[in-house]
Amino acid sequence: MRVLFINEVCGTGSTGKITCELAEDYEREGHEVKIAYGRSSFVPEKYRRFAVQIGSKFDVYAHALLTRLTDRHGFYSKHATRKFLRWANSYNPSFLWLHNIHGYYINIELLFDWIKSRDNLKVFWTLHDCWSFTGHCAFFTMAKCEKWRVHCENCPQKNSYPKSFHDGSYENYEAKRRIFTGVHDMRIITPSQWLAELVKQSFLKEYPVEVRNNKIDTNIFKPSPSDFREKYNLTGKFIVLGVASVWDKRKGLEDFVKLSKMLDPEKFAIFLVGLKPEQIKTLPKNILAISRTNNQRELAEIYTAADVFFNPTYEDNYPTVNLEAEACGTPVLSYDTGGSPETLHDVNSRVIKTGDIDSARKIIIASSAGMHQV
Repeated sequence: MRVLFINEVCGTGSTGKITCELAEDYEREGHEVKIAYGRSSFVPEKYRRFAVQIGSKFDVYAHALLTRLTDRHGFYSKHATRKFLRWANSYNPSFLWLHNIHGYYINIELLFDWIKSRDNLKVFWTLHDCWSFTGHCAFFTMAKCEKWRVHCENCPQKNSYPKSFHDGSYENYEAKRRIFTGVHDMRIITPSQWLAELVKQSFLKEYPVEVRNNKIDTNIFKPSPSDFREKYNLTGKFIVLGVASVWDKRKGLEDFVKLSKMLDPEKFAIFLVGLKPEQIKTLPKNILAISRTNNQRELAEIYTAADVFFNPTYEDNYPTVNLEAEACGTPVLSYDTGGSPETLHDVNSRVIKTGDIDSARKIIIASSAGMHQV
């Protein structure tokens, strides 16, 4: 069987790693596998045998610019998509597994016209956010917007990803409903029950929905002793860790700043992974931070060294960082957001009300005085 995956990236980021791990599973079963991707020319060497790039950096930049001007995200990259589909015709897959198809790299109308033209093509589509059934946004929790249930218009989040000066949410909603419905053999996969329930209330409800939790490599993410505490002069301190691939208001960066003002810097240390250099410069002195690392074993060592992993995410699907922390023996303190509570399995992990920094402070302080448990 020839299997084709399509995702925004290949081998990097959470969705890129998930896609490559699935590809390896199919390859071990004897299938021929390719992963078509559009963002970031960097692909880890061990996954390059799968990689087929859609378009170029210029295509991505042009798609992003036109989206900013028109709010028609997903409707550009026509030349790149046509070229890719000519390759796909020659590859002739019998099984297509879509992941993130947003990200300024592929034309969704051309893609789904091609899918619908192939009678014997079996299709899975794993949703990692809500973009597929809204007129604009990937998440709507913070905005408390419910328009997607009936019909998007007058979008309150046009300045959020995918950013635009124009509001095209009404037209986008109409187009997505037309484009994404009517595939004869497609199954929707969601990593969380939370997202599955939303899909069942959207215009994608015609498709069967299956929950498949994201998994991590426990050969890498496991208790991993290191000299991390000595390296960063944190011996004797209670370490509160945060990890994200992109740090912004949605991921709770501001909440870490607030928390840093509530904890005694002589006893507690906040350590963040994944910030941009310019973000690090703006942090309070009592927050230590490093840029993103693609070295997963180093990340496992950091998780292991921490006393608690705090995930103050305001919008999320099924964050694998929670899984990684627990697998390394570190309990998690998470906001009650999206599918995040579904990721917690350690008896010492806790869920608190979203935005409740004071409860986080109390739990962290109590944990530091006890057995380093949340």
